[in-house]
Amino acid sequence: MLRDPTQTIGNLIEKQKHCFIASVDADGFPNLKCMLTPRKREGIRAFWFSTNTSSRRVAQYRGNPKAAIYFYDRRFYRGVQLVGTMEVLEDAAIKEEIWEVGDTMYYPLGVGDPDYCVLKFTAARGRYYAGFKSEDFNV
Repeated sequence: MLRDPTQTIGNLIEKQKHCFIASVDADGFPNLKCMLTPRKREGIRAFWFSTNTSSRRVAQYRGNPKAAIYFYDRRFYRGVQLVGTMEVLEDAAIKEEIWEVGDTMYYPLGVGDPDYCVLKFTAARGRYYAGFKSEDFNV
């Protein structure tokens, strides 16, 4: 089914406007949140998202970096879950790299806003669903 996971899944991701990210809370329960698609990605291995430093998700990733992200193609009813770890990055270089015009709507103090940080997800493995079949793969 998946001859080239990087290409197939990369194409699916490129067409989405939203994705879901999952974290683990202090009681060990999964927490899921819808986000805008990543600002940057390297294949299907690394993904960078912008978010608020003060968010619940950031606190959860700092306590437990285990994470998952999920992209869903509604039109063709297919999706991919990637499982790995999430890092909270606050260095100026990556914050500037993924900053976009209009971000002051979320971070009024600009790229240096202390409530602006970057989440970097690194995938270890995944599960792809399409055509009523699922397939596991390593990244």
